[in-house]
Amino acid sequence: MGISMFFVLCSLTGCLALSKVILHADRPFLRVRFMDPAFLKCCYEGVPSNLIWYRQNDSSKAHLVTILDRVEEKYSKNENVHCSNLTFKFVLLEDIGMYQCLLNDTGVLTHGTYMQVYKPMEKTINLSENTKNTILTVEGFLLLLCVLLPSATLLLKSRSLERLEMKKVRQEEENIYQGLNLDDCCTTYDQIERSQAQGPYQDVGNIVEEKEEIQLEKP
Repeated sequence: MGISMFFVLCSLTGCLALSKVILHADRPFLRVRFMDPAFLKCCYEGVPSNLIWYRQNDSSKAHLVTILDRVEEKYSKNENVHCSNLTFKFVLLEDIGMYQCLLNDTGVLTHGTYMQVYKPMEKTINLSENTKNTILTVEGFLLLLCVLLPSATLLLKSRSLERLEMKKVRQEEENIYQGLNLDDCCTTYDQIERSQAQGPYQDVGNIVEEKEEIQLEKP
């Protein structure tokens, strides 16, 4: 019975505290370049309360924000709206985390803002725009040469191969008639003509005696 009453009283106390305070929406995310300034703000409506800034890093541990030379905190009020402004003159990598305001009188935490600090990529070679344009022009010219030179080389090779092929064909045609003797050709031709003009050969097995003797050529 006593424990249940304790939880009821705690819930009633929290409800009363929230009823006195109306939190304004915080900026959920802030990305800042390394060594640049940054501005955080938390606002609420209600009874004035002492605000304390907390930072929760990746290790899930909340740390009290220390006001240093590069970190300033200022309060502002507009009618019933109270705000706490946290200003970084320049941010470091160690400033990364979730920033929330704690209202001491009510124990309420604001929604908070996650601040991310990044380092831009540094140029390894610092070149001017004219130098970059010149380099791009030279690269385009070299690329054009890389395309044209192989094509011209292949074209010249194909033409030289075509000339060699034609020369080879002419040499083969000349070699056909190179070893021929015209006298031998005439003798062979005469022998062929004489063999066609002469009569048939004598067949020894079929000899027929006739009145008129036929002169046959012996093989």
